[in-house]
Amino acid sequence: MGELLTFESRNVADVEETWRAFVPSAVLQRVDPRTFGFEWTSAAMPDFSVVRYGLSASVVSAIDPVDQIMACRVASRGAWVRGPRRDLNAGMPWLALDGPTQARWAERADVRAFVFDRAFAEETARQLAGDDRFRLLALGTDSSPVSRLLAAQWERSFLYVAASAFAADSDSPLIDAELRRHALHTTLAVFSPAFAEALDRATQRVAAPRTVRRAIAYIQEHAHEPITVDDVARAAGISTRGLQYAFRRALGVTPREHLRNERLARAHAELQEGTRMPVAEVARRWGFASRSRFAKHYRDAYGRSPRQTRQG
Repeated sequence: MGELLTFESRNVADVEETWRAFVPSAVLQRVDPRTFGFEWTSAAMPDFSVVRYGLSASVVSAIDPVDQIMACRVASRGAWVRGPRRDLNAGMPWLALDGPTQARWAERADVRAFVFDRAFAEETARQLAGDDRFRLLALGTDSSPVSRLLAAQWERSFLYVAASAFAADSDSPLIDAELRRHALHTTLAVFSPAFAEALDRATQRVAAPRTVRRAIAYIQEHAHEPITVDDVARAAGISTRGLQYAFRRALGVTPREHLRNERLARAHAELQEGTRMPVAEVARRWGFASRSRFAKHYRDAYGRSPRQTRQG
């Protein structure tokens, strides 16, 4: 998914050149070449990158993002992380948003990170929260997760997004858009009490059926494109939160479920027409990263497996 990059190196310059392509402010301040080793995997999508790398060295690193935000976890024995205001718990993920963040470790570190374009993250956060006044400055002031429970959720989300993003056997803009949205939503929820409160507030509790009809028409017209629920809400002239409420009230399903069902119907039509494309590729083409999940949704909807449909 996205633009995939993977390599190994023992050259310090390779590390900095690669790192700065994703986080321009990144710099290695001190490296022990005797223990140095580097394994990198990343996937770059519009406005978002997911990065995982292993770095064996005695390292002091520093980042100070300006046009980006980065959620990161440094897994290393004896690691130390300091945000703009105080030392952070190196055993949990942390957020680099405003001001420099430093990390230090003496042996090997396994690093995981989501990197978002700041303008994209700001706009999407407002859409998700249904609050045009929401700002990323409302994220946690100390760069730490709201709770240990949410920190663990970020770790699980990273593993899910990375596994899908690093799959090199297909290229699906639909899946990329959903992965990007999932990663940002999780990061905002984990690090921002203000974002969680905005989601909990009742917003736009009254929505005319016309809004739902506009949303349905948009989904039907653009289901083949990498749209998300946020795009549907924007086209319908309502916040994501308001659209969710309107769909549940009018149709008994969420907008995400309706979008999924529309794409499922498109996949069903292709299989009925006898496409020679493998079932797994049909699933990816319509935004289903997991073949087993696609098969389950398909069987629930049509009472038979995708393969049975294609066989007639």
